[in-house]
Amino acid sequence: MQYTTLGNSGIKVSKFCLGCMSFGDPASNMHAWTLDPSASEAVIKHALDLGINFFDTANCYSAGTSEEYLGRAIRRGAARDKVVLASKVYFNEGKLSKTAIAREIEGTLKRLGTDYLDLYIIHRFDSSTPIEETMQALDSLVKAGKVRALGASVMYGYQFYNMQLCARDNGFTPFVSMQNHYNPLYREDERELIPICKQMNVALTPYSPLAAGRAARPNWEADTLRSKTDKVAHGKYDSTEEQDKKIAARIRETAEKYGVSMTAVTFAWHFAKGVASPIIGATKEKYLDDAVSAFNLNLTEEDIAYIDEPYIPHKIVGAL
Repeated sequence: MQYTTLGNSGIKVSKFCLGCMSFGDPASNMHAWTLDPSASEAVIKHALDLGINFFDTANCYSAGTSEEYLGRAIRRGAARDKVVLASKVYFNEGKLSKTAIAREIEGTLKRLGTDYLDLYIIHRFDSSTPIEETMQALDSLVKAGKVRALGASVMYGYQFYNMQLCARDNGFTPFVSMQNHYNPLYREDERELIPICKQMNVALTPYSPLAAGRAARPNWEADTLRSKTDKVAHGKYDSTEEQDKKIAARIRETAEKYGVSMTAVTFAWHFAKGVASPIIGATKEKYLDDAVSAFNLNLTEEDIAYIDEPYIPHKIVGAL
């Protein structure tokens, strides 16, 4: 495993983060394909065995059961100070208000079974709450020792910039990571958000790095429960299917050129683009093994240009 740091935080994380939206009780009515506690623990244990120390969940994933499953598996498989636990706040009553943040962090800590969180991420930008109120509330958690560092997730560049300015001007804790929507089939953040993050030394930890598998397999669809029922993924990618298939085809050609998987090529593409730690939403141990094989591949500038060339502007997906 290779490691990096989250911006200026000094927190050392593996260059892959295990996304835990795949874990949780399917009866929560969020996703039909989430794994039960035993299957979740098996994937988490394999991640730990591979050297992955970075785990990402959210208060809203499967009505909090994702946090519960992750916390249980970590207590059984690793020392708390050897892992980096991240969770999120926004999709809850009050969104990013002072009251909501103070309430939601307590629920998250209880479900994870820990007295602190390494990284607390705002899941979206909250236009209904003053930025200063949100940043002060988050800063108070850091000062109280409940949170070590702060992260943000998908939003427009100007929104993130304004939040960082608020932190700077008021002496609040700034964000050290950005979990944005980014992959070879969706590159809209290259216009504004990613340059802002690089300017501010904010680590990129993108979600959907494989475009819900579309950048990792020869066929657009897969014969799996997730592929059949994941309406969110269909909404993200199917409207540009014909054009994006050309990009996926070039990823496949590059994989054949080097004798590796499409997954390895796509993750090598991320690392070449300066991504710190992409989020892997793996439901099988073999998917993790496939991902880490990317460390053995160094794409050339010509490879990157070949993959990127067919890209056309896309409708914004994710930012509110």
